[in-house]
Amino acid sequence: MLSILQAAGWPIWPLLLASVIAVTLIIERATALRRPKIVPKGLLQSAVADFQQSGAGEAQLARLEAHSPLGRVLAAGMRNSKSSREIMKEAIEEAGRAVAHDLERFLTTLGTIASIAPLMGLFGTIIGMIEIFGSSTAAGNNPQALAHGISVALYNTGFGLIIAIPAMIFYRHFRALVDSFLVEMEQEAIKLVEILHGERS
Repeated sequence: MLSILQAAGWPIWPLLLASVIAVTLIIERATALRRPKIVPKGLLQSAVADFQQSGAGEAQLARLEAHSPLGRVLAAGMRNSKSSREIMKEAIEEAGRAVAHDLERFLTTLGTIASIAPLMGLFGTIIGMIEIFGSSTAAGNNPQALAHGISVALYNTGFGLIIAIPAMIFYRHFRALVDSFLVEMEQEAIKLVEILHGERS
């Protein structure tokens, strides 16, 4: 493996750095974007029960906010429970935008790596080809050396694709996951508004 990295030349090092960043982001997002952590089951019911029992105390709302992203959205609604339906929905939407921003953290970076890794690999291949054909001892004297040089240059393209394919798969997966979480939070928030305004039991 080390010999391949050395043979591929200096353009392989930015690709290696991109691969380390991509793996780190995939592990971090896979840990952070777990359903029980984002939209815990039964949170709306327990929050409403606490609210009906003891009201919307600041300590209770702070605990709910710290519990999970869904808790932040519900707490924003409960904090404005005495206001009109429109104001309550606006508060929920503001909290929802902040939560969406947090859930999408690092996804742009992962998507960028997935997009540019093949280009970085192609750049490395072009640099390798320039060095091969620019050498005075290139093809004319030894076709085998030329074939070997081309294969070495292609290592960069191969490595770029090895990075880009899983990065793109995980980027798409995490984007879909975040979208599904946001839809679930929106549904729970609508239920909260209807319950607190007496339109739903």
